[in-house]
Amino acid sequence: MNNFNFYNPTRIAFGEGKIAELDKLVPKDAKVLVLFGGESARRTGTLDEVTKALGDRTVTEFGGIEPNPSFETLMNAVVQVREQNIDFLLAVGGGSVIDGTKFVAAAAVFEGDEWDILLKGGRNIKRALPFGSVLTLPATGSEMNKGGVVTRRSLKAKLPFQSDLVFPQFSILDPTKTFTLPLRQVGNGVVDAFVHVVEQYLTYPAQAPVQDRFAEGLLLTLTEIGEQALAEPENYQVRASLMWTATLALNGLIGSGVPQDWATHMLGHELTALHNLDHAQTLAIVLPSMLRERKASKLDKLVQYGERVWGIREGSAEEKAEAAIAKTQDFFESLGVKTRLGDYDLGEEHIEPLIKSLESHGMTALGEHGDVTPDVCRRVLHASL
Repeated sequence: MNNFNFYNPTRIAFGEGKIAELDKLVPKDAKVLVLFGGESARRTGTLDEVTKALGDRTVTEFGGIEPNPSFETLMNAVVQVREQNIDFLLAVGGGSVIDGTKFVAAAAVFEGDEWDILLKGGRNIKRALPFGSVLTLPATGSEMNKGGVVTRRSLKAKLPFQSDLVFPQFSILDPTKTFTLPLRQVGNGVVDAFVHVVEQYLTYPAQAPVQDRFAEGLLLTLTEIGEQALAEPENYQVRASLMWTATLALNGLIGSGVPQDWATHMLGHELTALHNLDHAQTLAIVLPSMLRERKASKLDKLVQYGERVWGIREGSAEEKAEAAIAKTQDFFESLGVKTRLGDYDLGEEHIEPLIKSLESHGMTALGEHGDVTPDVCRRVLHASL
């Protein structure tokens, strides 16, 4: 196991009715900006519930944060924060809203060009406004981590950032808020959480059995409840398990002390930026081919994954690895998330622009060994056609 520092200050309030605890979690004298996405938060009554819980505090709103939040939209929120002297932010939504709120929290008090936050991956964040979140879509784990991803649509660039200063102070997780989600978003959420675990687990043996068993438990849970989450939208226990699994998938715990990959995510970001695919759709396209392309370097963990998560006992190491990848791809398909570029009307002619974009963002030595080059990504995309 590698040396590591683990830090996570986010308080979690989990369960039905927990939005009422906002009155205790937000400072009494706070000037609050509530950030959200579309009108579903208002239509389902979640915004009203939030406003009621905030009581007599000064509360204003900023809506319209997109899936894959845009720099352009978020800068409008930054202007509002500055003009209204906001001192506390509250994200109400899924990962995109929370990611966007993290950026606003840092950008609103940033000295200089706010785009530099993303160009430098958040390393230049010196301070940030305090904020919390009310999670309505389990997927990204942003509710309990220090990272985010923002897209600058004018440049077709989707870049990640992270800083200890943008951990949410708290996150409220009420599984009932997921009951009305479109099934597409639920399927996406399962895939997103699954790939988050895989990118921290499916590398090479690091003598970290605790992290491995945690990761395998999360993966097994997702395989067991994934289809049920789609079939039984108001099954509280299933949605509770999905919500908590997605949070634990990327709160830093299972990735502590072990090598991590993230090549699938970085290539997926380019697909989103250039073609506006859902984040989880890009992961479902890239991961199976990425694993096949890198099967040799990942063979030991692929075999372990196949045996422990999918129960694959027969065959050679190579056969077990291939069977595990096939099971993974079939799982994504069973959730309604397609796994081929052609499923999204993308073909061979789209590959080179993706590679050029990847290179322009400096993503030329990805993966746990730094050996995922643009040529490797090119082969992965061709195999994903």
